[in-house]
Amino acid sequence: MNNQYYKPQARWAPRGQRGVALFVVMIFVMLSMLLALWASRASVFNELLVGNDADYQRAFSAAQALIQDAELDIQGMNADGSVCTPSSTDVQVCRRAITEQFPIEEKEVGTLLADLDNLPVSGPKCRNGVCLKRSDRPGKNDKQDFWNNTSSSAGITLAQMTGTHASDASPVGARYGQFTGAAPGSDDDPANPILRDRSAANKGGWYWIEVMPYDGAAGNSGLIVGGSSNLPLNLIPNVAYRITALAYGLKSSTQVVLQETFVRQKRKD
Repeated sequence: MNNQYYKPQARWAPRGQRGVALFVVMIFVMLSMLLALWASRASVFNELLVGNDADYQRAFSAAQALIQDAELDIQGMNADGSVCTPSSTDVQVCRRAITEQFPIEEKEVGTLLADLDNLPVSGPKCRNGVCLKRSDRPGKNDKQDFWNNTSSSAGITLAQMTGTHASDASPVGARYGQFTGAAPGSDDDPANPILRDRSAANKGGWYWIEVMPYDGAAGNSGLIVGGSSNLPLNLIPNVAYRITALAYGLKSSTQVVLQETFVRQKRKD
């Protein structure tokens, strides 16, 4: 009988689970969530950009329509380009009962400018969309870009230009079709949703026309030449107009301002 002592062999105990695989899976899940969140934010941002651009384009088209409407107003035309036909129901169409009339003869220019200059100094020298050329008021440096001005201490504000005169409640600016008879359509079927909206001063669109007398002798001064002869300005009366059109978008933050210099030349007929 073998009396040799039996010594059991040592064995390795199983190691505890360290969770490395679970940690890796959690990292991948988090990365996937971050990627999905980034994609969602990028999509929303792109949608905002497209929406803002589309609203700007709508407001830009509305401002262009206002510029054209102001040109027709100056020329005394209907929206279709025909001679303006007064309305029996709206005294504003063709400026039938409006004091501010665009001059046809030279002598009418001074009368119009004098009437506008008599407006209160504290307010805009504008009425019914017709204005004196914007310039600094006594003691103040008026902002030429009044649409960016909200402080009366810096000059005429946008709120004033879209408001009324306290003395007679007459409007300062002009709306689309107000003096040309251009139809903005109905609420259910508007010709232009932006220009149709007149529910508030900061809705829809406005235009203002500055009357700027032109020196008739300038055409013979040699300052403007074409070839060997002076450029015939052919202006009667000698007046140039600066049109400022402002249109709001469907979003409250969208605003478009366009300006144009316009002259009404004498026709051969």
